[in-house]
Formats: sequence, C-alpha cells, structure tokens
Amino acid sequence: MNETAVDAPLRVHDVSAYYNGSVKAISAVSMAFAPRSVTALMGPSGCGKTTLLRCLNRIHEIAPGARVEGEVLLNGENVYGPSTSVIELRRRVGMVFQRPNPFPTLSILGNVTSGLSRGMSRAHRMEIAEQALDDAALWDEVKDKLHAPPTALSGGQQQRLCIARALAVEPEVLLMDEPTSSLDPISTLSIEELMTQLAERFAIVVVTHNMQQAARVSNVSAFMLADEHGVGRLVEMDETARIFTKPKDKRTEDYITGRFG
Repeated sequence: MNETAVDAPLRVHDVSAYYNGSVKAISAVSMAFAPRSVTALMGPSGCGKTTLLRCLNRIHEIAPGARVEGEVLLNGENVYGPSTSVIELRRRVGMVFQRPNPFPTLSILGNVTSGLSRGMSRAHRMEIAEQALDDAALWDEVKDKLHAPPTALSGGQQQRLCIARALAVEPEVLLMDEPTSSLDPISTLSIEELMTQLAERFAIVVVTHNMQQAARVSNVSAFMLADEHGVGRLVEMDETARIFTKPKDKRTEDYITGRFG
C-alpha cells in the first residue's frame, strides 16, 4: 500500500512540514490512505507521526510559524488550495486527540450536536446524535443522562463521546492521535473494537506508539523515522501483516524487534 493505493480518498504527495518558519519536522512524505481501512502511523517519538497527522486537516498550521509544502489531496482536491474552507475540511476529515477533549460547558448531547447546522430541526439533531452515539458504542450508557456534563463520564466514555462528536458531521476520514494512550486497558480495548467497526465505513488514520495495537487494529502500517538532522521521513508503508513479518527495510525490522525506539 503506497501513494498509488486504489480509490484512496486521502493522499499525501511530497509533503514537508515546518515549525517556526524554517525548522523542518517532516520531509517529502508521500502516501495514500485506503477507504474502509485503518492505517497506523508508527515510529519512535520525534519521527513526525503526529505532525503528519495534523497536516491532513490543517491543524498543523495553528502553531505559530508553521507551514506545509506539497499536496494533501482529499478526493483529488488540494486541501491547501486557496478556495478550501478549513471549517468544512475539518468536518470532512475529523480528528480525535490523544486526551479526551469534550467541551466542558456543553452537555453530553450538546457535545455531539455542536458541529451540526443551527437551522436543523430539533428532531433531526436528536436523530443524528442518537446514531452517532450508537456508532461510538456509547448510546446505551448515556441515553438517560444526555443533559449531564461530559465530566460525569469516565475517561474512556469521554473519548467515545469525542468520537461521536466527530461522527455526527459525517466525515470521510477520521484521524486519531494516540486515542488510547491515556486510557485503562478495558477502555483501550473498547476503542480498538470501535476502530475496527468504524473502518467498515471510513478511512481511519491512527498514530500509535504501541506496536501491538497497530498489529491488532490496522490493515496498513507506515513506519516513520527521524534522520540524523531530526527530520521525520517515511521509511516504508505496506500491509500490516507484511510490515510485521517481512519488512523491506532493515530499520523497520530493528524497530519492530525492539532494537531501538
């Protein structure tokens, strides 16, 4: 699986990302993210996994002096083009962060419906919210406390609430930045099972430090590594089973077998 992946809704072509104007974080990354599958971005800390993820829906540019070169193509259109609506882009390419970040001043229901059109009827909003919460495997747990604050939920439930919030606006791609790193093992398993279910409908890109997790949940894995200058580069990308059994690059094999990282 590489930049020529068939029917990939999201493609990255020759992307380099910078901080503070001139500090290069990743260099010349090209890859494609297949539909209805989970792609895991792996590699040691500082290799540019999260930076790449943040480039996919232009969250990277929020950082002062941050910029991107190259193309990120969503269904053939460059998301860095002058006509792109960043708000609309982030609806189409949703993101779930490392730590749950529900809006604390909104109710559970308010969090899920926060991205929906204000002109939508109450009944329609409720229908969408129920479906999103059900898709996030959370409806049965919160249906009797929809107007409670999200702080009433456990960490794992809050993360699933954030997933429901992203799903409510019907994204085409879902980005997940180490979504289980702050969760207990039971909540982690719940999120992993959820990723597998959601991959039947979406292209999912997940950053993970956990190689066992990548092996469990992903169809495709990409291994990134920083060079001697600290610039992240893509080493190789392939079907997960092949990456973990017959990687093409010795550096990938060394990382997977624990020789470094």
